[in-house]
Amino acid sequence: MKLQDLDIIVTAPPAPGWGGRYWIFVKVTTDTGIVGWGEVYAASIGPDAMRAVITDVFERHMLGENPENIEMMFRRAYSSGFTQRPDLTVMGAFSGLEIACWDIIGKAHERPVYALMGGLMNERIRSYTYLYPLDHQSMADFWTSPDLAAECAAQMVTDGFTAVKFDPAGPYTARGGHMPAMSDISQSAAFCKAIRDAVGDRADLLFGTHGQFSTGGAIRLAKALEPYSPLWFEEPVPPDNVTQMARVARATSIPIATGERLTTKAEFAPILRQGAASILQPALGRSGGILETKKIAAMAEVYNAQMAPHLYAGPIEWAANIQLAANIPNLLMAETIQKGGDFHLALIKNSITWEGGFIIAPTAPGLGIEVDEDLARAHPFTGTGLHLEMQDTPCDYVNGNDFQGGAPAVD
Repeated sequence: MKLQDLDIIVTAPPAPGWGGRYWIFVKVTTDTGIVGWGEVYAASIGPDAMRAVITDVFERHMLGENPENIEMMFRRAYSSGFTQRPDLTVMGAFSGLEIACWDIIGKAHERPVYALMGGLMNERIRSYTYLYPLDHQSMADFWTSPDLAAECAAQMVTDGFTAVKFDPAGPYTARGGHMPAMSDISQSAAFCKAIRDAVGDRADLLFGTHGQFSTGGAIRLAKALEPYSPLWFEEPVPPDNVTQMARVARATSIPIATGERLTTKAEFAPILRQGAASILQPALGRSGGILETKKIAAMAEVYNAQMAPHLYAGPIEWAANIQLAANIPNLLMAETIQKGGDFHLALIKNSITWEGGFIIAPTAPGLGIEVDEDLARAHPFTGTGLHLEMQDTPCDYVNGNDFQGGAPAVD
């Protein structure tokens, strides 16, 4: 069995687009006719340029190879061009292709991927979701309203979630770590108080940030949040500054989580060695794929750290996350888009089950999903933006800041 054909589909989810502006799916076919699906989560260049990178990685390192030889193909891609170091774009391309290889292997052996990696550890996978506006809520007001967030959180807990995430402390700027405005600190504490009052001890609070603070700013914010006992403080400083993240970790009682922007064990190892985080959040369409992320999970075990696979992407990366989550012993929880996301679930023909706050480990071969290829092709991406974008303007210390989640408000 050898890898023979590659097709790339760039799909745009309908507004409001939870999961990003577009998703990059790869369809890989073997000379025996088995089809494997993967998803690339690399967003520092546009989808047309990414399509060229994916094609190059496949043709240069994988075409004609046995899909079982994942270690060899990983080393080829990781070492390409005399590098042997993490490269977000190349490893993002490889990650999606590697996921497709696992889908092929599982289908060839008629077993789920987790069964081929040590078996089933977690039949029910605890899940969490961001707080997204409820149907009757104003999207424009939602991101700065503690009361609307609390109402949404209460509904999520009623639905079965035992953890909810929110990120009211923006903005995310291209300027690197900044000192938060006092109004941002006050608003963040108000969100935590309102949500804690609404859910009590029935759910954990996950405080999301995306590397936007200076070290001192992150510590000031953490101190304001500590009375509400969040389960984690996510990526408080830029992810490349491990030493400063470790300083934040030592200065707060809130566990630090990080990892969605990191790739391969080479970037996760310093996080663990320096005690910068105790919760790792790899995105499998970026982190190196399923096998590489299992190695990251094994490293985390040694440091008594837990795994919480990240998802701000489409349903194929979600399926890969679930296969890993079903297999590893140090799983904390896995991210979902709401209860799976209406468009996400339609794209995989509802082949993953979310039930009472938990994802049920699939039993079908490979990734355990059936992809609706026609639906994916029926929603092509025609925009010019990146999957996600940071703002150029700095933090506003006069008028306050309004970060609108993962997508702009819809009038």
